Amino acid sequence: MIRFFTSPENIRETSIELTSEDRLHLRSLRIRPSEEFIVCDGAGTDYVCKLKNGKNENKADFASTAVILRQEKTQSEPTTHCTLYIAYAKGDRLEYAVQKSVELGVTGIILFKSKRCIATFDNTNRKLERLQKIAHEAAKQSGRGIVPIVKNGGEYEEILNTAAIRDGFSILLYEDEKHLHIKQVLEAKPTFSQVAIISGPEGGFELDEIMQAREKGIHIASLGARILRSETAPVVALSVLMFHTDNL
Repeated sequence: MIRFFTSPENIRETSIELTSEDRLHLRSLRIRPSEEFIVCDGAGTDYVCKLKNGKNENKADFASTAVILRQEKTQSEPTTHCTLYIAYAKGDRLEYAVQKSVELGVTGIILFKSKRCIATFDNTNRKLERLQKIAHEAAKQSGRGIVPIVKNGGEYEEILNTAAIRDGFSILLYEDEKHLHIKQVLEAKPTFSQVAIISGPEGGFELDEIMQAREKGIHIASLGARILRSETAPVVALSVLMFHTDNL
């Protein structure tokens, strides 16, 4: 079923105020008054709606409101909350990582700069707006109950403190880790409701950055014998997490 997101303030007792963008989208899809679609409040509640009947039963009038038929809890949100920390990357690699992570069920995405980052993050607001739009579209397409927020976390040291303190259980992906696989880290935790995953840039992390993470109590783990690209590693790690927690 077609899905849209709206702000809670647009939701009334029996109707929802549609944005101009959503009305244009509905028009382009040729939605009829009898057809149902979903408007989500971005907080895990879906409202099944239909357009108000126009004079012609075969033609939607695309008024500014949609009629609420029923509401229900979004069924697609994972039980485990994962915040994904991704190092700056060049080209469209961040776009790919953001899109696929949202589809897989990430709760939030925080970007950061580490020592081997090739890419810079100039025009921060412009890039964040682009990535947030990608997250929004991916959430609609995959039936999410929330739109994960994409933020700029700044320097590596800053995000280490955030990941270690706020999320508690954190994993840093390191291709040179020879003894501990991400699967082993997850299996060692009988129950958990939230986790942070930290993924590095194209050149990987430097050894002193790994030591900094260890000092913060962050688990250092590998994704196996093969070295994955910077946009692939976070998506694979998130897939492993969602499979392990029965959310995939």
